[in-house]
Amino acid sequence: MSVVGIDLGGTKILAGVLHEGVIQARVTVPTPEEGGRAVIEAMAQAARAAMDAAGAGRVKAIGLGTPGPLDFKRGRIKFAPNIANFTDFPIVELLEEATGHKVYLENDANAAALAEHKLGAAQGAESSLFMTVSTGVGGGFVWGNKVLRGVNGQGGEIGHITMQPGGPLCGCGLDGCLEALATGPAMERMALASFKREMGTRELFALFQQGDPRASRIVLQAASWVGIALASLVKCYDPEVVVLGGGVALNAGPAYLDEVMRSYQRYMENWIVPPIYLAKLGSEAGLLGAALTAALEVGEA
Repeated sequence: MSVVGIDLGGTKILAGVLHEGVIQARVTVPTPEEGGRAVIEAMAQAARAAMDAAGAGRVKAIGLGTPGPLDFKRGRIKFAPNIANFTDFPIVELLEEATGHKVYLENDANAAALAEHKLGAAQGAESSLFMTVSTGVGGGFVWGNKVLRGVNGQGGEIGHITMQPGGPLCGCGLDGCLEALATGPAMERMALASFKREMGTRELFALFQQGDPRASRIVLQAASWVGIALASLVKCYDPEVVVLGGGVALNAGPAYLDEVMRSYQRYMENWIVPPIYLAKLGSEAGLLGAALTAALEVGEA
């Protein structure tokens, strides 16, 4: 028996068939710019194409990982900043109508956390905390086979913990969030102020790895915020292991990771310190986590 996973992003949709813990087929299609029902049809087409490519027999369910605050009880997306016409959108009901399969919904970052917990860097642990640092900060906490969502589905929004009251404005509208201090766009903003020209993270990281003092100050400051945040979250959740992933975490270089660890250990003094592992599943985590969401619900994982 198989399940289908769908990873919905702002620019692309990835679908695949999960059978015995392995993705059997992958299909990628663009996310329609008009959003709304066009996205439903694109997801349904991608799911059907993946099932055909995998030669899947009976599919028990579909797992859907999607961005945006979610209303799990009603199966709706409250809003998705990067997808048009997705405000209070009945995504579960419409996708079930389009595919004829039961659909199980999960936040995309929570889905990635579940995948790393079950199949990735935290495999075998009873509990794990996952953080991804890229253009944003996402993550989740998994205990056993359960993702912590909270009563309103807001659990795991670790990018929006307040690190510096009165600090830079975040996309959520508040100030001083981790996401406003430690991500790629945050570092690019600081690079513009320091170098007086626009600079992408690739160039910034190259300068950092060459020892440029301004680039080093920017990157190491961002790394320090990540370490402090991880220490604070560990004290709240007390996970067995921590998993760190995302484009910034994996591409900035060893000195960035050293600073994350230095800061983390500094703010974990006198506490039991869980190990930090680098994420293993990369861009596959969202798809795997979406499929696992369905597999766990129907007893196939």
